[in-house]
Amino acid sequence: MASPHTTNRLPALTHPDGTPIRALVVDDEPSLSELMSMGLRMAGWSVAVAEDGPSAVNQARDFRPDVLVLDVMLPGFDGVEVLGKIRSFLPEVPALFLTAKDAVEDRITGLAAGGDDYVAKPFSVEEVMLRLHRLVQRSGASAQDDAELVVGDLVLNIDTREVTRGGEDIPLTATQFDLLRYLMENPRRVVSKAQILDRVWQYDFGGQANIVELYISYLRKKIDVGRVPMIHTVRGVGYVIKPASGER
Repeated sequence: MASPHTTNRLPALTHPDGTPIRALVVDDEPSLSELMSMGLRMAGWSVAVAEDGPSAVNQARDFRPDVLVLDVMLPGFDGVEVLGKIRSFLPEVPALFLTAKDAVEDRITGLAAGGDDYVAKPFSVEEVMLRLHRLVQRSGASAQDDAELVVGDLVLNIDTREVTRGGEDIPLTATQFDLLRYLMENPRRVVSKAQILDRVWQYDFGGQANIVELYISYLRKKIDVGRVPMIHTVRGVGYVIKPASGER
């Protein structure tokens, strides 16, 4: 279950008019749906639940969700078909697929069908909630108070894609920006190479995790050289970004 600690450290999201973000959770395992729903409601979201393909489409017509959580395998018709039907009247709604453990084909199929992210079962509710927050922020459905990510004197603007440290502009390529954004969305939290590959490159590099090391080195040259470092390696685990020593 999502703990109060989990929900408290997530940025509060609402629509610009202050109404709750709406999530539609579609899974034929009631216990799993209830677990997800409880976590999202603790975060202040409005949640609808469906257990099969047809009811999911009907729920979406009435509920008008801002984000979808779809199991790939569903009664009636599968999650990929559900997404296609819902996108016919909600073309911009982001979707996160739930897939069987190590079901690479399901992940590829879901992403190829227009899915925005995926999580393999069994999963951490905290991880799913973090990913859903990111999808909603990227979609523009939430109020734009969270357009800026700030860690110490490092500021990243999601809308303008501008990055500054100590007021100095830092030019980044698109991939460098996405990598920095992911790190800054998880300040003081160690993220693994596998998580970075999954979130920034969105597919498995077949063990070529050295690409992560390469791009981390690019970021360090632009952000940390000549300054107190913010990007740190946790040997054998991954990377973490945190304010420079002496900053909060």
